[in-house]
Amino acid sequence: VQLVESGGGSVQAGGSLRLSCAVSGYTNSFYRMAWFRQAQGKGREGVAAMTTGGGTTYYADSVKGRFTISQDNAKNTVHLRMNSLKPDDTAMYYCAARACGGLTLFAGLYDYWGQGTQVTVS
Repeated sequence: VQLVESGGGSVQAGGSLRLSCAVSGYTNSFYRMAWFRQAQGKGREGVAAMTTGGGTTYYADSVKGRFTISQDNAKNTVHLRMNSLKPDDTAMYYCAARACGGLTLFAGLYDYWGQGTQVTVS
């Protein structure tokens, strides 16, 4: 199972980016997908999570109303649309997956991780 993120980059405050996470391998067992971020010198923070197929989503308070997590079933891809970006959003962003369990932003419960994509907001 592999998760590959893309779409990061540099953007000015107030701008937007869309991150993508391509999922390959045995995908039928994935029920929960999530995005996390880690700023330099800080711990990993959960940003958004969703149930695949069901559409239920969950967001950290820090991004609620600005970020949207979504799934493209045909392409086995999960997206994170980020609007109204702030300098505090600067971090390495990772997608993660877990086969079962409740919707959570606790990193320790996720089984698979991508390599990350850098987002810099100035």
